[in-house]
This record gives sequence, C-alpha cells and structure tokens, in this order.
Amino acid sequence: MKRIPAMLAVPVVVLLFSCNNQPPKEETKSADTTVAVTSPAPPVEAKPVFTPFKVVIIQQKVKDFEKSMADYFKRDSLRQPFGITHFMISRNAKDSNTVFVIDKIEDMDKAKAFYAQPGLKEAMKKAGVSSPPAFTYAEMVRSSDAPLQYTDGIAVTHHVKDYSAWLKVFDAEGAATRSANGLIDRGIARDLNDSNTVSILFEVSDMAKAKARMSSPELKKIMTDAGVDSPPTTRLYKVIK
Repeated sequence: MKRIPAMLAVPVVVLLFSCNNQPPKEETKSADTTVAVTSPAPPVEAKPVFTPFKVVIIQQKVKDFEKSMADYFKRDSLRQPFGITHFMISRNAKDSNTVFVIDKIEDMDKAKAFYAQPGLKEAMKKAGVSSPPAFTYAEMVRSSDAPLQYTDGIAVTHHVKDYSAWLKVFDAEGAATRSANGLIDRGIARDLNDSNTVSILFEVSDMAKAKARMSSPELKKIMTDAGVDSPPTTRLYKVIK
C-alpha cells in the first residue's frame, strides 16, 4: 500500500478537519408574504330620495260611514283614469261621521274635472254623503313611509309669512322634541293655491301630551318666531285605512 507523502497528508487532514468543523448554517426563514383577505364591507343601502306628490284632501259628512266607504272604494276604477289613487281615510275624533279622505293626484286640473262630473254628486248622495264636500289641493313635500304604530292623528293647518323661514324653525324644534310630546311627524303639505298655507300631519302616541303641547306657551312662541300669521286649524282624527 502506498503511503501518502507527509507533505500531502497534512493539507488533506486539515481540509477534512475544517470541513467537519464549519459552524452550522442558519436556516433561512422565508418571510410570510401571505396577505390576510378580508371580505368587503356590505354596501350601505342608500335611502330612496323622497319625491313630492300632489294630493286632494276631502272633508265630508256622511250618514252611514260603512256604507259610504264601501261605495267610495267602488269608485277606484272611475278615479284611476283621472290620475287619482287612494292615500288615507280617517274619521273625525269627535264626530265619527265626518270623514277626511286624502287621495294622491297626478294633476290638479284632471282631479277637479273628475269631481265636477254631473253624475258624481248624485253618486255621493246615494252613498250617504250628507253635506257638500270641501276640497283642498296640496303638495306633500314631506311624508313618512314608516308603518303606523297608532291610529290617532292630528292635522294642523296655518298660514306663514315665509315658508323657508318657517321650515327652519320647525326643523330646529326637532322631530325628537315633538315625539317626546306625543307628536310623531308624518308629513307636511303646502296648499297648491297658496304655498304659504301649510298643513302638518302627526301620528299621536300620547293624546294628553299632544294636547298639552299644542296649547303650551312654548309652542306658541315657536310658532310666532316661525312667522305663523293666522290662527291654526286643528283636526283630531282616527286613521281607518
């Protein structure tokens, strides 16, 4: 067996020794590049923009409410070609045979043409209408579509010097304040013949609180500050349909 020359053996041993004694290599940790995926937030559903609509408000006295109302709904097919559709029926809280009907209308002149038909007076008479109906044409500039919780209601009608100025004071009073006094905002209507004649519709959660608020010095001051320049007409009613 040939012997490795001494001069060659040393470097080989050193080389082997140095290879076996290298410091351990650190494991290279790969950076976690995983990005947490989160579900996108559901889109916020936009509240539909309110579009004002025209109405006719009819006050009339009837002999028999049930009979009159049955006949009223029979006339739906006659009203629709004139752009008239049902909105609300209510009865006066003190005299249940005094009825308030609010119908939506597309056009005031077309609605007037319907109510001026010669045969309509006779039809109303047969339905038990015992007094000439009073018609008011208005535009609903605000209307709540929330379901009614209470059937009691109050309508307040008055004239104002300036509608925009009145509305600022009304909004400053706030729906929360009115609600705390038993008055829940349901709508605001402006007379089509005089836009400064305003009617406010309220759903009533507490009639005692509502009456107290309506006669309070605080509300009278608010109305004065808002430019109300006529005594208000107040109607208490119960919503039927």
